[in-house]
Amino acid sequence: MLFPVKVEWASTHLHSLLPQTKQFILIEENNGCAYLSTSKQQTSTYSSYIYATLWVPEWHKMDISKAEKLESQNELPQPQQQGRGTSFLRTCFNGLNALSGVGILSIPYALAQGGWLSLLLLVLVAVLCWYTGLLLQRCMDLNPLIKTYPDIGEHAFGYKGRAIVSLFMYLELYLVAVEFLILEGDNLDKLFPNMGFKVAGLKIGGRQAFVLLTSLVVLPTTWLKSLGMLAYVSAGGVLASFILVVCIFWVGAVDGVGFHESNVLLNWRGMPIAISMFTFCYCGHSVFPTLCSSMRDRSRFSNVLFVCFITSTINYVSMAVLGYLMYGEHLKSQVTLNLPIKTISTKIAIYTTVINPLTKYAIITAPITTAIEEKSLFGNSRSLSIIIRTALVISTVIVALTVPFFGYIMAFIGSFLSVTSSILLPCLCYLKTNKTAQKFGFELVIIVTILVAGSFIGVVGTFTSIKQIVSHL
Repeated sequence: MLFPVKVEWASTHLHSLLPQTKQFILIEENNGCAYLSTSKQQTSTYSSYIYATLWVPEWHKMDISKAEKLESQNELPQPQQQGRGTSFLRTCFNGLNALSGVGILSIPYALAQGGWLSLLLLVLVAVLCWYTGLLLQRCMDLNPLIKTYPDIGEHAFGYKGRAIVSLFMYLELYLVAVEFLILEGDNLDKLFPNMGFKVAGLKIGGRQAFVLLTSLVVLPTTWLKSLGMLAYVSAGGVLASFILVVCIFWVGAVDGVGFHESNVLLNWRGMPIAISMFTFCYCGHSVFPTLCSSMRDRSRFSNVLFVCFITSTINYVSMAVLGYLMYGEHLKSQVTLNLPIKTISTKIAIYTTVINPLTKYAIITAPITTAIEEKSLFGNSRSLSIIIRTALVISTVIVALTVPFFGYIMAFIGSFLSVTSSILLPCLCYLKTNKTAQKFGFELVIIVTILVAGSFIGVVGTFTSIKQIVSHL
């Protein structure tokens, strides 16, 4: 791949290197244009070239049309790349799978914590996260070389920006993967109580046994590297989310649980936990840039966001209302733990709950494993990729067995990590990279308001969730 820059800029800045350097080959042309290539093969037709380690900001690039014309005249024939990438429908499935995660089980509990009026906050959080998702896409549109969320952070704030975004992004995704395993252990233990097995004379039973078994099932799905292939897995996850809502409705309407009106309109004490869990439900921003860059037509990603947020919000509101009407203040952190175990609909709901995380684990951990593999010294090794992904699964199992507090961990992820990566960082990166947005106007007022509200939610929610976790250790 060739990156065009001005010769005057290249010759001036060759020795002014930034920490986030990449290895390029610099080819100078007599017509005032320079090319930076990542492949020696692409430069074989040039009479001379020199090696240089150089970071290329987007604003130093020459006119793209001129660059494409020069490139077509000089580089070797390359195979056609058209048609590659993930389709619109498959990207929608991947996006819905990322958004409609384990949060759907805890959304009734979140509503019970905040009261009926907190439903308005759920919708508000959905709108805010949809808007910040659009801001991430606009950041990506500024530079076609941006492929991931850390790339956006680097483009906005340099090396420190990449480091900060990577920290929050990967920690959030990692803990969500841990939540999947905790969820599986809790629900399978409810479905099959007193189950266990022995390994090397050590008896492992109950929830711990099911966490280990789940990790063995999800492990092969993490070895899939193509998002197009993962879309088939994601389609199963989206279907499972809708089946779960239908099963909860069936338990309430047909199996005798019934719907009982709750009189709690607003509970201020439970509001921090409620908002934190609402934010957790829309924490797909760490995956959004990866999904966008994998698309065949990146310009349609805004439509993908609209479809995903509308569909997931309808699903979340339906589940929240049904669960709260059925169990009110007695709701547990996962609504499936409240269901009567002997009914067929309950078993279907729990089986669906078990299937759901199995379809989402790979798509959530994909950005982490990809980042590790890109830093690897052994290149694009298939065996190394499998080792890295297996090690990641093992580490999440260890954490899931050590800290098994599903609801409070979800609140911590939502308040500290999701608020930062899904609300604060997209606004900050957009303001930094877009000079027009920095001028006083309606857009700036909206973004500043989001930043203030997000900061308040993050601080209060993080304090509350950490307090709850510590008190239950």
